[in-house]
Amino acid sequence: MIIHSFSRHAVGAAVCLVLSQAVPALAQVAAQPASDGTPSLGTITVTGNPLRSADAIAPVEALSGSALLYRSQSTLGETLQGLPGVSSTYFGPNASRPTIRGQDGDRIRVLSNGGASVDASALSYDHAVPTDALVTDRIEVLRGPGALLYGGSAVGGVVNVIDNRIPTEPLDGFGGRADASYASGSKEGSGAVVLEGGNDRFALHVDAFRRHADDVNAPTWLECGKGGVNVLQKRICNSASESRGGAVGGTLFFGGAGYIGASVSDYHSNYGTVAEDDVTIGMRQQRQAIEGEWRPGGFFTSIHAKASHTDYKHTEYEGGSPGTTFMNKGNDLRIEARHRPIAGFEGLIGLQSERTRFAADGEEAFAPHSRTRSDALFLYEELPLSWGKLSFGARTERVKVSSQGYPDDPSITRFALGERSFDPHSASFGLLYNVAPQWQITGNLAYTERAPKDYELFANGPHVATAAWEVGDTNLQKERSMGADIGAQWKSGPNNARVNAYWSKFRNYIGLTSTGNLRNDEGASYAAGSEEAQAAALDEELLAEYVYRGVHARFTGVEASGNLRLLGSDGLRPLAGGKVDLEWRADAVRATNTDTGQPLPRIAPVRVGATLAWTSGPWNARLGFDHYAAQNRVPATDRATGSYTLWNASVGYRMKVQRASLLWYARVDNLGNELAYSATSILTTTVYPRAPLPGRSVKVGLRVDF
Repeated sequence: MIIHSFSRHAVGAAVCLVLSQAVPALAQVAAQPASDGTPSLGTITVTGNPLRSADAIAPVEALSGSALLYRSQSTLGETLQGLPGVSSTYFGPNASRPTIRGQDGDRIRVLSNGGASVDASALSYDHAVPTDALVTDRIEVLRGPGALLYGGSAVGGVVNVIDNRIPTEPLDGFGGRADASYASGSKEGSGAVVLEGGNDRFALHVDAFRRHADDVNAPTWLECGKGGVNVLQKRICNSASESRGGAVGGTLFFGGAGYIGASVSDYHSNYGTVAEDDVTIGMRQQRQAIEGEWRPGGFFTSIHAKASHTDYKHTEYEGGSPGTTFMNKGNDLRIEARHRPIAGFEGLIGLQSERTRFAADGEEAFAPHSRTRSDALFLYEELPLSWGKLSFGARTERVKVSSQGYPDDPSITRFALGERSFDPHSASFGLLYNVAPQWQITGNLAYTERAPKDYELFANGPHVATAAWEVGDTNLQKERSMGADIGAQWKSGPNNARVNAYWSKFRNYIGLTSTGNLRNDEGASYAAGSEEAQAAALDEELLAEYVYRGVHARFTGVEASGNLRLLGSDGLRPLAGGKVDLEWRADAVRATNTDTGQPLPRIAPVRVGATLAWTSGPWNARLGFDHYAAQNRVPATDRATGSYTLWNASVGYRMKVQRASLLWYARVDNLGNELAYSATSILTTTVYPRAPLPGRSVKVGLRVDF
């Protein structure tokens, strides 16, 4: 039923090509001996690649297992924060989205098992992503353009959250995992259970989680409003939260002919928005998904399809009374048909179709009711060669964005009505060259176009999260960019190093630009500093006016990471046995509005970090730091941020109890209780800083795998 519904909307899409590097991938590097017995550069298993090729061209990272467990936070942005090239929008402890290579919002595509994740997180910084690491199997991060597979909203990168709610491989028997933890910084208690079972004919998945936290520890005293009275506390104001959810999914397998599966999931969250002491958000997302694969043989060796329907809603409560409500309903269809090799080329053709209906109702509805329709077809090709491989592709879409204004109250006429159509096209080329058994060089060149979003075209209202009156531009054109990435990777046994340098140049980069005017709650405009503005400010609070405009922009940066075995190999042993590794990382990005020469806002500063990791039998321990340089390169209207260093530590112990594997662990975040403010947070850069990064917190927990 779902696939039939989507198919009717897919008519009219144009043929396109897709490049393999534009796929979020799971990189698992392992030393592979060469024929002469010397270690060679390990292969990379790319599970997100539609051809499941063994080598990744684009820069990719992945978190799973204990690596994800030790890093997991209550938000997606903070969980990924600190990966090379990845930072967080940080709107307090409860709402943050990943920022990749200086780009955020609708230039970073967040996926759920490779399909659309429909929510309102890209619309506003205080809107959380409805996902939780407690029931996530792994998270894949693609740094760089992913638009060739997932549209212009992936021009900055892709984050794919994978939870195996629709099993794609047969299961042998029954198993699962259970988690329980407590964190002192917020008195957070959390728990989750994941159960899976089946055989070679069917598989069943069930999961459930719950997380509850009070206001989060702060390294300094903050003035917070409590019941109309201001009090001083060493807590981040209004940062308490509660979330819960779960899912049921199952799959039928047809031997070598393929499989079909489905899942239903539910997510609920209630959390405080740290910008205002008396505002909370009640959120829920319900999602139904279906996925299957058919292997007919012949010219098409496999046809993979996935579809989903998502119903998202959240209400902002002011002092307990319902305020503005945001709703987003969406359908997503994706079909990929892999063809047999032709003259050495391996590849597939695919179709993607998305439909969303957005609505905002209430006093702070700054965007109208709208509808967005997007259709695309794509073809991906790869040419394996003796020295490496080539991959290339392109994509074309048809995007229609329409505004229905404010139909529930015709007296509200500030929103423009109408429809805009766009035809974005993207193209890319990639190369992987095996220089030597231990060395690889990669290169990527991409051209990307992005259609403006509904709010960029039609917004016109007060937006508390940005402390601004936001105005869209119905005449906006497509955003265009050219990007290049070159990387080198070396591996020898446990030692490895990776470095990537990138450059992106945007034409018509769409962002909020200050007009210098002020507006009151009714939308009346005043010139800043005028007598009228001064008089109005005596009676009411005025908001700065910001307009969505297209400018020329340039992003350049470098990322590096690696591992160095200090002890535990070549006969060297630490005192307690085992091995010691030094994990290191660094990145830098520079972003400029080339029309004005001004820096673009909310760009991460230069970062360097290192971690000493010790393992010995069932024990493991880690001690590390991340240093953030001062960010003084900010627009004239923004605040600079100072430098800071955050230390962290963890220890874990594994044990077996019959068939179960137990991991006891403890983690300390912000070991020195450092007072720090994020340079990528709008709470720090454009409004009075009221949400520092969390203070010291000790988290203890237990994971049981069975």
